[in-house]
Amino acid sequence: MKRTAKAAAPPKWRPVPEPLRRTFVDAVGRLNGAEVRNMFGCPAAFINGNMLAGVHQESVLVRLPEEARRVALEKGWRPFEPMPGRVMREYMVLPKAVVDTKATLNSWLAQALAYAASLPAKAPGAQRSKRRVSS
Repeated sequence: MKRTAKAAAPPKWRPVPEPLRRTFVDAVGRLNGAEVRNMFGCPAAFINGNMLAGVHQESVLVRLPEEARRVALEKGWRPFEPMPGRVMREYMVLPKAVVDTKATLNSWLAQALAYAASLPAKAPGAQRSKRRVSS
């Protein structure tokens, strides 16, 4: 009898801890024009339909322009990678020390807001077109 190796199960996603959820929602609430919505069960902040920040498991991520991402990488930050090998372009994970310091968290969220607000607005309710199946 031949044994086959089982594929490794993907890591289970952990829910966002409630204190982190509250910290994020409170901080985003102070950003002019930003709204909080749930995305895959996690809080995320949007402006003009563009995501600017979010929480994934125990991490806060922000969307930053290229220069700010370069600076963040030099500081030892890491790009946001929700699944191994699936890096989300433009998003960086804030270090815990940044999240734990209210003024610093607010500063990075403000930078993310400014960047996301500079992007073209997405139409409300815009959906991907559905693939048509010919009969």
